[in-house]
Formats: sequence, structure tokens, C-alpha cells
Amino acid sequence: ISGKRPDMRIICVEPQAAPTLTKGPYAYDFGDEAGLTPLLKMYTLGHTFVPSPIHAGGLRYHGMAPIICHLYKLGLVEARAEYQIPVFEAGVKFARTEGIITAPEPNHCIKVAIDEALACKESGESKTILIAHSGHGHFDLAAYDEYLSGRLPDYEYPEEKVKEALAQLPKVPTA
Repeated sequence: ISGKRPDMRIICVEPQAAPTLTKGPYAYDFGDEAGLTPLLKMYTLGHTFVPSPIHAGGLRYHGMAPIICHLYKLGLVEARAEYQIPVFEAGVKFARTEGIITAPEPNHCIKVAIDEALACKESGESKTILIAHSGHGHFDLAAYDEYLSGRLPDYEYPEEKVKEALAQLPKVPTA
């Protein structure tokens, strides 16, 4: 990081069911549930966080990568949490227009990219929008079936559950 902020926005997108950046504190926590890893400074929901059964399995983690957390703490990236039904809706729209069935994880980015494109359309502003696409959804067809059949629930992780998990954060001396 050179100290100069380029003319761009980076938006990290996470599920409402595991809102580490948008609802977790920036604290030292273990990288694993058992508490065997070294402590890492991250936005976390607490290493005892039990994720909900959402279909973006790769995003069902209690913390966020320390480098992403540091960039967020510095204000160099933004964060948004999205519900899984609109995320799957965006994935289906992307598949129909681009011919690529994406995994549930990159559908979060696709959803926000569509939102940004629609905002540009409304304002008349021209932007280049780039997404991080991490994989195909060929192994996630059951999740798409759940969505298309109307059986996929939206889920927001309850605040009281976040507080319960955060109570188990390790105590780290600050001085």
C-alpha cells in the first residue's frame, strides 16, 4: 500500500448468515473452533460461532482473512452483507445472461455488481465493474434446486447468537 488511494472502490461481500466484517468486532481470535491455532487479528463472530445451514459453504466461517480485515479497518475496502435469496437470484440472472453457473460464494459479488450497475444506469454514471469469481456451481446444483423450488430460506444470524460466541473470545492483554 503506497499511501495513495487509487480512484476505485473495493466491496467485500459476505452472507447475512455469517456477517464477520459487518457485525463482528476487530479482535484477536483463534482461526479454528478448537482454539489450537495462533491468535489472529480479524473481524470475527467468535471461534465458537456455529454457522447456519446456508448454501455458500465456503463463507460459513467465523472470521475473515487478516489482510482483508486490515484493509477494512484502514477504510480501503467496504463491506456489505447480503441475504441468500437475492444472491441466488443474481446467480440465476448471471447464468442466463453469461452462460456460466456460478458457485453460491461468487454469487454474492455478482449480486452487488448488479446493484452497482443498476445504480450507474439510474445516475447515468459510467463505471468499470470487476468481480472476483471463484468457481463454478456444478457441485451446487442442489442449492439451485432449493432456490428455484422456493425452499431456500433467507437467514440473518441473530444478534444474541453473535454475543454468545463473542463472549468466548480469548482475553488478550493490550499493554
